[in-house]
Amino acid sequence: MIRLGLAFALGLGSAPSMAQDLPIFDAHVHYSHDAVKAVPPRQAAKILRDAGVISALVSSSDDTGTQRLKAAAPDIVVPALRPYRKRGEIGTWMHDPTVIDYVEGRLARFEYKALGEFHAYGDDIKTDVLQRMIALAKEHDLLLHAHSDAAAIDLIFEYYPDARVLWAHSGFDRPDEVRATLRRHRALWSDLAYRSDMASDGKVDPQWRAAFEEFPDRFMVGTDTFAPERWYYIGPHADYSRAWLSDLPEGLARKIAYGNAQAMLGLIK
Repeated sequence: MIRLGLAFALGLGSAPSMAQDLPIFDAHVHYSHDAVKAVPPRQAAKILRDAGVISALVSSSDDTGTQRLKAAAPDIVVPALRPYRKRGEIGTWMHDPTVIDYVEGRLARFEYKALGEFHAYGDDIKTDVLQRMIALAKEHDLLLHAHSDAAAIDLIFEYYPDARVLWAHSGFDRPDEVRATLRRHRALWSDLAYRSDMASDGKVDPQWRAAFEEFPDRFMVGTDTFAPERWYYIGPHADYSRAWLSDLPEGLARKIAYGNAQAMLGLIK
């Protein structure tokens, strides 16, 4: 977190006007029960607006936080349904059939654009719970937001070739590995949440630049507010994103800042 905070501070004062005014679609936001207590919905909505975040893909543990933030900022919040009812289920949820009861119950009550972010690696995708999650995504035409390794991503598309998947953190893989996975799957997008290796001193890393140029429609930014205190990074993270995006051609910068997320979620009419 210290490394990420230092990265946010680099190069912000020299960003050109295009970057300073660049709208942001934050594609990786959580607003879980402890965040609701620490940062009430109106305050959270103000943080997003002050940061110039025009839209945010929001999920929470449990889903109550997402619904409360959507009520406070309906013009910003794009709701996603996380399968976690409380913290501590990241490594066990795929073996718990009651998770499906919870997910199906929420899908019956509310509208969502995505399922996730969920954690699943390798053969986790073969469990009955994951298989049902994939089926629900198909039934409801939902994006899958997967915190996964490349093996799990491959298995999702093996079981559901028409899936739409957002790869959380780009798998924390190297840019060349991310490119290889993107080549295999046309309906795979990558968020850059909780990463700072894309740029240094406001200059985009050459390997990441090659990835962005090869796949200009597949990348997007995100903060990852996995803990309540991360909500105070939303503004600095938006500024950090604008700073390094200003080193890219304007059209590409706008796609990564907000256009790709809008297109991925069908929000562009």
